[in-house]
Order: sequence, then structure tokens, then C-alpha cells
Amino acid sequence: MTAIPHLPALRLGREYASLDRIPVIHHRTGEAVAEVSSINAGIVRKDLKRTGAARAALKRFTVEQLIEICARAGEQFLNGTLRLGDGGQTQSAPQYVETLSSTSGLPWVMIRRNMEKIHYALTHMREVLNGLTRGLDTRILDAAYGEQFGTRISLYPTTQALGLVMPSNSPAVNSLWLPAIALRTPVVIKPGREEPWTPYRLIQAFVAAGCPPEAFGFYPTDHEGAGEILRGCGRALIFGDQKTTAQYANNPAVQVHGPGFSKILIGDDTIEDWPAHLDLMVSSIAENGGRSCINASAIVVPKYAAEIAEALAERLGPIEPMRPEDPGARLSGFANPKMAEYIDAAIEQDLQVPGAVDVTARHRAGPRKVVFEGGTYLRPTIVRCDSFAHPLANREFLCPYASVVQCAQSEMLSQIGPSLVVTAITRDPAFTEALLDSPLIERLNLGPVPTMKISWDQPHEGNMFEFLYRRRSIERAWGAECP
Repeated sequence: MTAIPHLPALRLGREYASLDRIPVIHHRTGEAVAEVSSINAGIVRKDLKRTGAARAALKRFTVEQLIEICARAGEQFLNGTLRLGDGGQTQSAPQYVETLSSTSGLPWVMIRRNMEKIHYALTHMREVLNGLTRGLDTRILDAAYGEQFGTRISLYPTTQALGLVMPSNSPAVNSLWLPAIALRTPVVIKPGREEPWTPYRLIQAFVAAGCPPEAFGFYPTDHEGAGEILRGCGRALIFGDQKTTAQYANNPAVQVHGPGFSKILIGDDTIEDWPAHLDLMVSSIAENGGRSCINASAIVVPKYAAEIAEALAERLGPIEPMRPEDPGARLSGFANPKMAEYIDAAIEQDLQVPGAVDVTARHRAGPRKVVFEGGTYLRPTIVRCDSFAHPLANREFLCPYASVVQCAQSEMLSQIGPSLVVTAITRDPAFTEALLDSPLIERLNLGPVPTMKISWDQPHEGNMFEFLYRRRSIERAWGAECP
């Protein structure tokens, strides 16, 4: 019998096998798929004192060289057979897909799509950086000063390392930290409990592509250790629900990635054509199993809410769990069945509040929560709400879920609340101007663009370059030859 792999901690270039190990569990069978070394907060605190040396290892490369390394890492990640753990084992790309599916509940087809997104980001890093820096010459990043378009520029780093407290819901979320390496900033990662595979594989892909191992920290740790990463790194990203992220909402050193509350708004001028946009609404709600912050969780319309909710329910309600290898699989299992139970109970509880109806109930073959071949799944839910005052009107869950809310166009922007992505299907110049002026919208799609569409030449949530670097004024009395 082959021993299950053990993933050691990676202490900025050094592997570390801890006596305290966390099993990574198969979401259907409950068996351990792997063990991961668990690191305490004291070790994290000690290692964060060495991030200056880790950054120095990256500074030996120019940004252009790191862009080339990113491209090679992308190919390794998508197609390579890479080291897995400390026992001499390796993992091919198909094995990665199967293993990640077994612990996260994601079907293979969704994982492959996520892999392709990560691959695209890595192999188009020049395009990504061009968008983040607004066309800054990469040589200015190397030298920390220079001149572009007749303007003197000086840059300084805001941190020696980027801390990351990662989730387990979707592999492509790792694409958000990839520009940090090209920007010569090490990463200190606490992986998600059910999803250590993607950050670990990305690290191995970078190392295989020629990136220094010192640039990467991989620290499976507890809540205290995660807190050390967030406090000890000058800049950090945290992913989680509102309760988890709320405590960091006013901390400029921590970039919060919580629920997106992304939405589709249809204007008065286009609402009569709503059937033409039904496919867009369905894909925005259900793609990636509904697990992304850029999935649409509300459809806001000036009229026809009942008809639109019914049409969505007819399309989404019959979706059933399938085997993970089935290319038609559209639902993700839950690594933690208690999360599915919580979501199901939360929806049912709020449905008791007058003013909302689960339109998908009569289109499902059974209850919302279902066990299929040992895995726990949630079937899609479309809820029609009378107004945004209802507790289900502006909610987001880790499954295909959306409310359909009828609201006058003139009141939409005062009702929708903060939204990561808004797709506004309108040609109305006045409404468009109001949308462009709204501080509540992080990313705006004007016209029939799915909320799930990502443009790599511009960030959809935060700007990694502006997070990791600041500009300063500079005057030089000596010539350019003076360092």
C-alpha cells in the first residue's frame, strides 16, 4: 500500500516536517488523502524576521526575468509533473485535478477551467503588470527610480513580504497573488485546510521554472498563526466571510476579500429584451459552482421579476449532482458538510420572513441539500424577493444562489449596497453616468457581459502594484551613474 503524501511546511526555502500533522480528508469517503505539517505561531513569528533575505533573493532578478519565470511556471503548473511532499513522490496535472477534487468537492471540469485561468495569468504576466502599473516601464521597478513620459518616478516597497490567508473554495483565487512574484515580493501563505494543493503546486512550478525557493513560505497553521501572518507582514490578503474579514475592514495593510455581492442590473430601456439575456444570467449565477465572489447573487430589474425568477428556476432548478469526472458536472460538493447544513438552514429560516419565495422549489427533484455518492451538495436556489429589505435579497452563499428583486431604476443604486461586480445592461446615458459615479461598485460591466468575465489587464478587486509599492517625490543632484 502506497503511503499518503506528506506536505511539509516551506519555511522561506527550507522544508520543515512537523510532528503535528493535519490530515486532508476526502470529502466523500472521510479518508485521509494526505497529511500536512502544522506550524505554530512562534515559528511563523520567527521566520517573518527573515523576509528581508527572501526579498533579496528575488531582487537578484529583473522584473523582465521574473516575467519569463512566470511564463515557464504557468506551463509547469498546467502540464508538468511536479514534486509532491517530502517523500520523493510527484504529481502530474491529472493527478492534481483528481486529488483537489477529492478534498474540495469541485468537479474535474471546474478545476481544469481554474487551472487555465491561473495558466493565463502566469503566461500573460506582462499584460497583467501593464494593467496594474498603468504602463510603467519595468526598468523603473528594477532601479526604484526613473523617468517616463517626462515625469520623474521613484518607488519604494510597502513590505518585505506579502502575507496570504487563503480559502478553500476555488483554485483560481490564487491568481490574485501571482503578480507579487513578478513585482519581486516574497509570499507567505497559509493555505486553506481543504485546499493546500494549488498553492503548493504553484510554488513547485515556480521553483522548477527557476524562481528562488526562498521567495515562498507555505505555513499550514491555526488561527493564531494566521494572525501572525496578517500582523507580521507589512501587507496581507485575507479571504473569508463577513465575520472573518470585518475585523480587518479598516486596516490599510490588509486587503480584504470577502463576499462579493455581485449583481446584474437591467435598465428600463432594455428590460423588454430580458429573455435575450437569460443565458448570461444563468452563467453568472452558476459558473464555477456558484463559489466565486464574482458570481451574481442578485438580479435587479424594474419589472418582470416574477417571470425572470421563474425562467431562471426552470433552467437551474433541475441541476443535479454528478460524478466529479463527468464533464457535465455543474455542482460542487462540500468538504465540510456542516457548511452545507448551515447554508440550507439559513435560507430556510429567512424564507419564513414574508416577502420571499423559493421559486426553484417546484423545479427540484428533491430537497435543496442532498447526499450523492457520499458527498453533500446544495442544489441551486433562486429566491424572488419583494424588496431589498428582505434578508435574502442581498445574500451570498457558496452554491448557485441568487435573488431576483424588482426595484425602480431610479432607486437601484441607493438599494444595492457595496458590490464587487455589477453588470448593467442598459444604453441609457443618464443611468450609465450614475453607474460610473457610484462608489459602491468595484468593477463595472456596461452591457451584456457576464459577471464572471475577468480582464487580466485590469484588477477586479484591489490593485496589487499599488498595494505593494508607493511613489515618492525625488530630486537628484548627481548624475544617473550614481546609485
